[in-house]
Amino acid sequence: MTPAQFIAKWGPAGTSAHLNEEQGAQSHFLDLCELLEVPKPGSPDVADEYVFERRSLVLGESRGYADVFYRDHFAWENKAPGKNLDAALRQLQQYSLALANPPLLVVCDRLTIRVHTQFNGHPSETHTVRIDQLDQSASRELLRRLWLAPESFRPRQTNRDITEEAARSFALLAEQLRGRGHHADAVAHFLTQCLFCFFAEDVGLLPARMFERLVNNRQLTSERLTQGLASLFATMRDGGLYGADDIPWFNGGLFARISVPKLEIIDITELRNAASLNWSAIDVSIFGTLFERGLDPAKRSQLGAHYTDPATIARIIEPVITRPLLSQWELVAQELQGLTAKIKKHGDAAHKKAHNRFVQWLEVLRNYRALDPACGSGNFLFLGLKALKDVELLTITAAADLGLDREQDLVTGVHNMLGIELNEYAAELARVSLWIGEIQWRIAHGYPPKTNPVLEPLEQIECRDALLAWQGEGEERQAVEAGWPRADVVVGNPPFLGDKKMRRELGDAYVDALRKTYAGRVPGGADLVCYWFDKALAQIDAGQLQRAGLVSTNSIRGGKNRAVLDAIVQRSRIYEAWSDEAWVNEGAAVRVSLVAFGHTRATAARLNNQNVAAIWADLTASSEDGDISDLTTAQRLAGNRDTCFVGTSKKASFDISGDVARSWLHSPNPHGRSNSEVVKPWINGADLVRRPSDTWIVDFGTDCGEHDAALFEAPFAHVYHVVKPEKAAVRNDAERRKWWLHARTAPDMRRALRDIHRFAATAIVAKHRVWIWQPFTVLPSHATCVSARADDTTFGILHSRFHELWSLRMGTSLEDRPRYTPTTCFETFPFPPGLTPQNTAHQRTEALPCGALIPADLPEEFKPKRASAGVNKAQAAINSIAPPPPPPPPPPP
Repeated sequence: MTPAQFIAKWGPAGTSAHLNEEQGAQSHFLDLCELLEVPKPGSPDVADEYVFERRSLVLGESRGYADVFYRDHFAWENKAPGKNLDAALRQLQQYSLALANPPLLVVCDRLTIRVHTQFNGHPSETHTVRIDQLDQSASRELLRRLWLAPESFRPRQTNRDITEEAARSFALLAEQLRGRGHHADAVAHFLTQCLFCFFAEDVGLLPARMFERLVNNRQLTSERLTQGLASLFATMRDGGLYGADDIPWFNGGLFARISVPKLEIIDITELRNAASLNWSAIDVSIFGTLFERGLDPAKRSQLGAHYTDPATIARIIEPVITRPLLSQWELVAQELQGLTAKIKKHGDAAHKKAHNRFVQWLEVLRNYRALDPACGSGNFLFLGLKALKDVELLTITAAADLGLDREQDLVTGVHNMLGIELNEYAAELARVSLWIGEIQWRIAHGYPPKTNPVLEPLEQIECRDALLAWQGEGEERQAVEAGWPRADVVVGNPPFLGDKKMRRELGDAYVDALRKTYAGRVPGGADLVCYWFDKALAQIDAGQLQRAGLVSTNSIRGGKNRAVLDAIVQRSRIYEAWSDEAWVNEGAAVRVSLVAFGHTRATAARLNNQNVAAIWADLTASSEDGDISDLTTAQRLAGNRDTCFVGTSKKASFDISGDVARSWLHSPNPHGRSNSEVVKPWINGADLVRRPSDTWIVDFGTDCGEHDAALFEAPFAHVYHVVKPEKAAVRNDAERRKWWLHARTAPDMRRALRDIHRFAATAIVAKHRVWIWQPFTVLPSHATCVSARADDTTFGILHSRFHELWSLRMGTSLEDRPRYTPTTCFETFPFPPGLTPQNTAHQRTEALPCGALIPADLPEEFKPKRASAGVNKAQAAINSIAPPPPPPPPPPP
């Protein structure tokens, strides 16, 4: 068919123009395929992927129709000439989720073809071709791409690009306004109002690009613009006329407080630049994080840093919200299938019964509550809301396919989401994220934004502490456990603060109150995130919560942190987890564990996306084939104690260069003793896995008095002038008083190493577990673990593959580097019988002919078998060139 023939047949006065929608839809589409020389529906090479009016199948349920459906290409809705194409688009949008979200939605009234893109993560674009343009090759080629190259319609700019550019623009504005003395709170609130206005006008809630016209009016002085913005905000708060335009009632609390700062030309210019962006396409899943970094001065340094991918957050949302709700729906759908099968006509008793059952399901969704008790700027809340609305739309479509009336609006909304956040900047952005996300979702799925009011109040996003509340005044003021609102699920990403950082950032008084309030539930020294896990479990125990999905640093798998997971496994169930995943926290890359838990027995357990029989507290699992090696039950063995130690912790600049140290070794002292007694080679973790740094350290032992230390003149002078000022600023009284001593002197380690000429050391945190021999003269740091044995047998056991795997399983990690600790990795390890640390506690050794040292007095069956003659000759050759072993250490003074 030629373009002229097609236009003559289907044009306004064409031979087929009189056909109604049903009569003309398929024949028009088939003629268009002939004109464009593209496949027709049902062609052998595309089979069921490309059909007329075919129900799409999702989860085994029929979900909806499109006049033409071509999987991974488009959904097409035909209308008769003159019909409303916007209504046709809304119809397609409502069925889009059930049609597996085709990238292109096409609406056509035979005179006009409109192509709407809906690529995930990209702004929507519209391409229009009129019938009189089909004689142009460019127009025909554009339409051919629907069949042959749908990806070519993908917009170059992503929603993330737009959001990042908008965040940079507002960060610059915020910095300019704060720099001129405007209070940070007022600046952040004003700019939050502005960004919502930009969004509102880009989605049509503010008429005729009102906000953009206002800031672009170059005739207005700064004072007049300030007045105009304040007047607009007030009208949005209350609704009514603004000039000749009728402004909807926005409410929601965003415009309850209006304080527009005086804007200079540089600010107005930046607002104009921001107005040119497509604010309707901002990515709400990252919006809050990026804007918080720009509006909160404390987070300014994180601008440009990475942020968590929404797909990673979905690993919490899916098992906690989406899949359980869909499982509930499947049961309801089975009931509805039985009820609708009895319907004889619309409105009969069977129809009413089925409808009432579906309304009961909608009430479940209406009353559903998801709480994020550390909601930040709302990323989890928005993605939780999106998941909830997706479930509702899917069920509405399915119910309509069963013969029930299609619901005209949705029952889910921002009221379903609850939040607690201590930071006021973040809390306000969380509310705005939910408002914008709700409006975006409704528009994208064919539902108009709500009105009267446009914004539902969000007082349930509370700005307060999620862990502690305070009662009383003055000296009687005391901390009590903060309450959480009742919810169906908890999701979130609580703050990652270790024990030491907690005290620096939260203060001793707060941390002490926190430890006291949760004593017996969360161990002292546990990370801050553990308190959210404990509170979620308490809510589950009290019947106030069904499930929880929380993010933690991966150190929750071991040490004191694991106590909260032990309690969860004992009193509830971990049913899905990711044990060690990349994450972004406060702009920095970290390694985390994602844990979903609750009373959900019907759900199969999944660990790292694999089905397992059960998940244990260290986030390992028994496999479905029956492996039940739960190492979380491994206990510290009494026979392994007092052998492996963490080195000393100096917490000040006791370290010196090797050149300085060696020069001091020759310096005289008043009491005639050598500085070698207090100046020693020093190792940290890096010295064990890289080239040694030749660092030495001043070490006055465990109980040396200040007067005695002063007799070592050069080392003491260094400590007096360098270390003492540093120690004066520490919080610990004992460290300030004994400023010449290390913060932790490790007397137990020193006693254990006193009688041996060497010891094995390993870096506590390292990608590869290696043990290195060190001479007795070396002082190990707190970044190392040492084994107080000098024999090669113990050294070989520690280097064995079995011990390496044990330490990987029992230890925790820092980022992607395993952490080795004496209590979890060494003291729980099952040494071979007869070769345990208890068996070798005497520390004596004997040398084999080959030179290897083994524990003394071993039974004959434990000693190596006689080597062959060839091995003996090789060893003799080695011995002839090897240096003699070092002498034993001198007896202690």
